[in-house]
Amino acid sequence: MAEGKRRRFAWLRPPQAGPGGTMSLGDHLRELRYRLIVSVVAIIVVSLLAAIWYDQLYQVMLRPYLLAVQMLAESNPNLDPTTVITGVATPLILAMKVCVVAGLVLSSPVWVYQIWAFIVPALLAKEKKYALGFLGAAVPLFLLGVLIGYYIMPQGISVLLAFTPSSVPVTNLVDVEDFLTLTLQLMVVFGLGFLIPVLVVGLNLVGVLKADQLRKVRTYVIFGIFVFGAAATPSTDPFSMLALAIPMTLLYLIAEVICRVHDRRKAKAELVVAGT
Repeated sequence: MAEGKRRRFAWLRPPQAGPGGTMSLGDHLRELRYRLIVSVVAIIVVSLLAAIWYDQLYQVMLRPYLLAVQMLAESNPNLDPTTVITGVATPLILAMKVCVVAGLVLSSPVWVYQIWAFIVPALLAKEKKYALGFLGAAVPLFLLGVLIGYYIMPQGISVLLAFTPSSVPVTNLVDVEDFLTLTLQLMVVFGLGFLIPVLVVGLNLVGVLKADQLRKVRTYVIFGIFVFGAAATPSTDPFSMLALAIPMTLLYLIAEVICRVHDRRKAKAELVVAGT
């Protein structure tokens, strides 16, 4: 009977890796399904909890716009930006978007760990300490990226609205849905962008990437980062693009240095073992 229960709820557990961490294609797909289910459930649960404080979250998300209006009032007093909500279902859609992004951010420890566990399903005993280190670095960096995306939003809004002709008084009707969607997208993009260097270091620690490989593609990666910054940021102002690309470049260079130090230590350890 106990065996039957274990089989019935087997889908609640990830498949076990074989000797040396090998898995069949079917096991990899089942593990991917397991990791996705855990991540989605965590996001949904936290999103439902965030709905309790929706009014407070809405005020927090609208704060960049209010700051941008203050900045514009000083530089261009002829502008008259006004927020509007269009559509009957828009308030409900806004609430869902805000709560889902709040759930995505607050549940980041769960789904970030699921990403790591899927990439490295067969950690050796001495390598399991890397999982805790990865989680301890990835989650703060993701949250840091989210905060940076949030705090640069007023500058981006003021830059975009400043293109309004100032020769005559103009009323800018800013759709709240478009603004909040832009803000939420920017926060998520910044958070995910800050995760990439941590993934690079994690793959190096388990032997998938080498520091020499990172050095050879450094120029192309940096170029790709700036292209990614220009394409991924929802707003069209260069300030947002640079605010994403420059920190990502610095984080990539730091990740390369960490990988190089790790590879040198690993090479020395292998020489010592070979010498004995």
